[in-house]
Amino acid sequence: MGTSQERGPWPVTARVEPVIEPTSTTRRFELTLRKPWLGWFPKPTVVVDGVAQPAQWGTRNWKVPGEDAVTVSIFLFNRVWKFGEVNFTVEPGASVPLVYSAPWLPFLPGRLRNAS
Repeated sequence: MGTSQERGPWPVTARVEPVIEPTSTTRRFELTLRKPWLGWFPKPTVVVDGVAQPAQWGTRNWKVPGEDAVTVSIFLFNRVWKFGEVNFTVEPGASVPLVYSAPWLPFLPGRLRNAS
């Protein structure tokens, strides 16, 4: 067929680059995402340093790169508008678990508190 770059009749030319560059130092923080018990709510979106990541309700450990402070945003999007937004910074060495609570109404902000 030709070179090892070819698959079928079309050559492979695209290369996928990672969104977050791997570093030798990474850390984690624990985040619990809670929705109100009444009603239907869209799944939350967690944005870590500008990279949006869809999330599930519940407790997760989030991996963040490097030893610098990291900006995190959480919001809900219901196909019309964004609501329940919370912004915070995860400092190096911070190990306190956090809890995000979604608002009852789609025009209110979310709430962030320590888990303990």
